[in-house]
Amino acid sequence: MNSEPSRPDDAKLLDEAVRLAIESIGEGGGPFGALVVRDGEVLATGANEVTRSLDPTAHAEVVAIRRACQAVGDFRLDGCTLVCSCEPCPLCLSAALWARVERVVYAADRHDAAAAGFDDSALYELFTRPREEWTRLSIRQVRTGFETGPFVAWQERPDKVEY
Repeated sequence: MNSEPSRPDDAKLLDEAVRLAIESIGEGGGPFGALVVRDGEVLATGANEVTRSLDPTAHAEVVAIRRACQAVGDFRLDGCTLVCSCEPCPLCLSAALWARVERVVYAADRHDAAAAGFDDSALYELFTRPREEWTRLSIRQVRTGFETGPFVAWQERPDKVEY
């Protein structure tokens, strides 16, 4: 699946993602743009809004995924392509996986981003190490005796929406 050839409309869509990224810079955002496309139709677009919205999760890809989900009325984006001006970071890849995006195409890569000051290599490397070795963020589990309560309630709920 990773070696899937590009599709005829990929270049045109990537040009649009790059245009959105450049436009974002002029509006005070970061240099990233994204589109969510299904069957040749653009469902939603997004640009980096991290600094404008003071939201570290407002990456272009996440913004586009949120808007596409609202547009289709579902948290699943089956059959969709996420088109990005730059290779998605771990946050954005995770969002694409949770949304069940079918494929991702991007123009610039992580090395191009790093050259411009957007270096995600520390994050990629961090995820390869055991959490006990992390220095940037401490993650510790503390059992309370009630920690599985939400999961029990979830399992007992007859009208839950599986995801």
